[in-house]
This record gives sequence, C-alpha cells and structure tokens, in this order.
Amino acid sequence: MTGAISPWHLLIVVLIFLLFFGSKRMPDAARSLGRSMRIFKTEVSQMQNEGKTGEAAPEAQAQPVQPPAQLPPAQPVQQPAPQPNDQQKA
Repeated sequence: MTGAISPWHLLIVVLIFLLFFGSKRMPDAARSLGRSMRIFKTEVSQMQNEGKTGEAAPEAQAQPVQPPAQLPPAQPVQQPAPQPNDQQKA
C-alpha cells in the first residue's frame, strides 16, 4: 500500500455518508457546501485584490461614518401617588 487514496477508498467514504445522512439530505448538503465554497472564494479574491492595491474595499469607503445624533437630556419620571387602600393589611 502506497498511502494514496484509491477509488475504492472514495467509494467507501461516499457509501458511509449515504448511510448516515440518507439520499434525501445529500443534495441539500452538496448545495450548501457549494454555496459556502463560492462565498469563500469571492472573499479570498477580494482580500487578494485589496492587498495588491493597498486600498480598502469600495463598500467600506462608500459611506462615511457619521457621529451619533445628540439626544435631548433625560427628564425624570414622576412616581404616581400611593392610593389609599380600603382594606389595610394587619
């Protein structure tokens, strides 16, 4: 054995996944894996482009940061007066 992965090894791994997850979940799992890989690929390429140009991403430069709006000073809340009870507790 040379330590390389043979087609038989891949077939066994696929069969094990099929037994564990079932045939109905496999397409959904493959689809979500493909989406994740596509997102990862675009993020890596954006980071490489950003590193080459030395600039921040255009989305980050598009909107300037604005300071938070000043709120009016807080007003104290008046507590309601206690109501007289007809029945007093002993």
